[in-house]
Amino acid sequence: MRGCVIDEPKKVFVAGHRGLVGSALVHKLNEKGFTNLVMRARSELDLRDAADVDAFMAEERPEIVMLAAATVGGIKANNDFPVEFLLDNLQIQNNVIRASHESGVDKLLFLGSSCIYPKFATQPIPESALLTGALEPTNEAYAIAKITGIKLCQAYARQYGAKFISAMPTNLYGPNDNFDLASSHVLPALLRKAHEAKCSGAEKIIVWGSGRVRREFLHVDDLAEACLYLVQNYDSPEIINVGCGEDISIRELAELICDVVGYHGKLAWDATKPDGTPRKLLDISKLQQLGWKPRISLRQGIAHTYEWFLAQSAPG
Repeated sequence: MRGCVIDEPKKVFVAGHRGLVGSALVHKLNEKGFTNLVMRARSELDLRDAADVDAFMAEERPEIVMLAAATVGGIKANNDFPVEFLLDNLQIQNNVIRASHESGVDKLLFLGSSCIYPKFATQPIPESALLTGALEPTNEAYAIAKITGIKLCQAYARQYGAKFISAMPTNLYGPNDNFDLASSHVLPALLRKAHEAKCSGAEKIIVWGSGRVRREFLHVDDLAEACLYLVQNYDSPEIINVGCGEDISIRELAELICDVVGYHGKLAWDATKPDGTPRKLLDISKLQQLGWKPRISLRQGIAHTYEWFLAQSAPG
């Protein structure tokens, strides 16, 4: 089903442009020749403030909105701050989605998360698995917020005919990721641990969990490419998964990261820490049938991310 044509004159608002996903979207839009981009730092526009969002949308009148702004984090952050993960994301989503409709936005892309699916969903996970079982407790607050965003987009589509679509990306990584060990996701956390262990000559690095759970990882540049493709080629209010179609155990991931970084020490597993969902692999057949597929392999993507990490860490 053909979406709206997104071309250079279109005014595009990228919400959350400094984050992992938002920065990749901006890079991809620039790469494709888009110059009419609207962006605001959090210090300039607090998306949790309805009045501010209304004023911004009324003034700028973007034609396309890509909603990548969110409060995000790994298992520890989700566990420690469920109130912030729920309230912040609900406020951001509600304000931007509502104001987009009221200001006459042509197309809105809402970015959800694979954590919306039940903890013990059928693997690979089809879009139809939504709301068919209990969520993973460690990220329940974030998942509920994202599910609410999906349902709000669908409600606007049903009630007003709005072209508000929702994409569900798998685990993401890449440049501009969060490498803070207290709040980061597993891949950037492991990359930083391996790098620091290599630099310090440590004999081992400690990894959370058993190492047996399996995860799927998509480079954020591939996601950005998919987002543009969906805006142009997808109009349905039904959610659509975005992934690579392959998963890997956390043990295998840790070993791959150590190999890319050049760390030759041991891996020690802290089984007192939570594993999270046993397996999370998305069924991407719906997206493949539309004609899109990822380009960046996991090893290539990790190497690219490590180069970026080193460049940020370099003095000067």
